Amino acid sequence: MDDDLKVLLVQRRVEPYQDFWSLPGGFVHMDESLEQAGLNKLKEKTNVDDIYLEQLYTFGDLERDPRARVITIAYYALVSSERFTLKPSDAVSDVKWHSIYALPELAFDHARILEYALQRLRNKLGYTTVGSQLLPEKFTLPELCSIYEIILNKQIDKRNFRKKIAFLDILEETEETTQKHSKKPARLYRFKQSDIVELPQAGRNVIQPKIPRSLKGL
Repeated sequence: MDDDLKVLLVQRRVEPYQDFWSLPGGFVHMDESLEQAGLNKLKEKTNVDDIYLEQLYTFGDLERDPRARVITIAYYALVSSERFTLKPSDAVSDVKWHSIYALPELAFDHARILEYALQRLRNKLGYTTVGSQLLPEKFTLPELCSIYEIILNKQIDKRNFRKKIAFLDILEETEETTQKHSKKPARLYRFKQSDIVELPQAGRNVIQPKIPRSLKGL
């Protein structure tokens, strides 16, 4: 696993913003749904497919596209980049993973879209199994902690992390151990399959939805 949170960008071949990097996307045809349009454009421009997209937000500020009034419905997914072989279409010059913490100058308002997506992803850490797509089925707590640190872009107190994960009750301990990352055997865990997790809020327990394991990401 590459210790970085990256976003898939395409380099525009035409104006406006020729040669700028941007999020892959395009206009919706009359005979396709919003989600299908997103999947089609992603496959067409980058060769990435077979993923579950989650709707992020609708962006409709005036003059965000110099060609016309454009309203963008953004989707995102959290995936492992190793799963895919990137291939740019004739509509773009290049397609590449970029660190979200070291982005090039982006076309349109795509920097704002990514900022919103990153905040949404970080918010999900408190109540979902977000990040499970970046881990094997069984993993150690340090490996899970590393995912949190990458997404939050900061170091985490390991002791407090263990307490928080135990409180959330989203993991189950297996009988297996590994010495992959340490001389001392480390216990392997996996995510529970329950659909909800309880969180305290305003002095009471509230049921929050847990995102399915197939649904992740940016």
